Amino acid sequence: MIAAISTAPGRAGIGVVRVSGRNLAPLASRLLGTLPKPRHATRVIFGAADGKPIDDGLVLFFSGPASYTGEDVLELQGHGGPVVLQMLLRRCVELGARLAEPGEFSRRAFLNDKIDLVQAEGVADLIDAATEAAARCAMRSLRGEFSDHVEGLAKQLLELRVLVEASLDFPEEELDVLDRENVRTRLRRLYEQVAGSEARGRQGSLLRSGLQVVLAGRPNVGKSSLLNCIAGEDLAIVTEIPGTTRDIVRQTIQIEGVPMNVIDTAGLRDTKDKVEALGIARTWEAIRRADVLLLVVDELTGVTAEDKLVCGGLPEKLKRVTVFNKIDMLGIAPSAKKTGDGWHVRLSARSGEGVDGLRRVLLKIAGWESGAEDMFMARERHLTALKGAGEALQRGAQVFEQGELLAEELRLAQEELNTITGEFTADDLLGVIFGKFCIGK
Repeated sequence: MIAAISTAPGRAGIGVVRVSGRNLAPLASRLLGTLPKPRHATRVIFGAADGKPIDDGLVLFFSGPASYTGEDVLELQGHGGPVVLQMLLRRCVELGARLAEPGEFSRRAFLNDKIDLVQAEGVADLIDAATEAAARCAMRSLRGEFSDHVEGLAKQLLELRVLVEASLDFPEEELDVLDRENVRTRLRRLYEQVAGSEARGRQGSLLRSGLQVVLAGRPNVGKSSLLNCIAGEDLAIVTEIPGTTRDIVRQTIQIEGVPMNVIDTAGLRDTKDKVEALGIARTWEAIRRADVLLLVVDELTGVTAEDKLVCGGLPEKLKRVTVFNKIDMLGIAPSAKKTGDGWHVRLSARSGEGVDGLRRVLLKIAGWESGAEDMFMARERHLTALKGAGEALQRGAQVFEQGELLAEELRLAQEELNTITGEFTADDLLGVIFGKFCIGK
């Protein structure tokens, strides 16, 4: 038996302690006085070892296998005070339960075939969703839409393997009987579907991790003003004094449901001020971890030697947007265009002109397709598996005339797909996946 507090830490009107095990009747009779009727909310007094009441609340009993974990499950709903919930949890442990590990309830649901691995990960993604779009995407995974799609691909692949391997078992029939062109067409179509699934998965993965965007540049070019303008609120202090921002300021914003983790940084310059120098060092550290750099320059001076020096120290993989700020002071129209060294965006952080253009550029860099409702909230392991399956199918097409090699590549492709839903998954991987869940799930 395992037990854990399933509601968030802190004070609340209601708190829940969840218990799961093969037979909870003995625990329930000692804690509640009786085993409640399944699937009915029952008011009870939770009793301590000495008979004194711990709390007055509700209990829900789900008899296995018709429960979340596939085992008997008790959900004890009491008042949401930390002390009361700890007393109730401690009583469950006294009665034979042990403290659940992170994600252990969901892991038991997976091991008891109540959910597959994608659905289990969908639970965690739904809890962690930072935007409405992310929540909707996670719910589709939890409902099994991603799993059904992967299983559909695996079914097509299995049918293709049967055709190919039949020719190996009956070589006298020759591959002509299988209709070579039909097999080749199905192989190509399946590859296109797998590649399309990977692209849809990468779209969905943006909703979880977002884009890491760093604002950098010389002091007093308007980085903090731009952060405030993008976020729609005053997050960073703005003054005319160079070097006002001495540490990084982080803010997560949404652009069409895509989270953007925007970081304002200290102005990059030579300084003898130890505090400002520390902020500049943190700026470079943030730049090295970023996906996109917004290099803010003053339109009044254009790109200076100091700006070029900053560009020379940027990581090669970093995508760059040069933001020419303060166009309102010169009467220049806002614009956004792609150049050989990245995007150039002209705007005014003071008036807001051109900021929408910057938002659109960030979405393009992220590869976001607005309104895509068929995306999957894929994790990196899902994307790796889809990519591996696609590569195996590509290799299969290259060795099409060699039946045994083709059959082997199709087998490898199917193994990759099976790892997504957990049909073939190593125990150590399960530990990594469920270890990142919250305790009560």
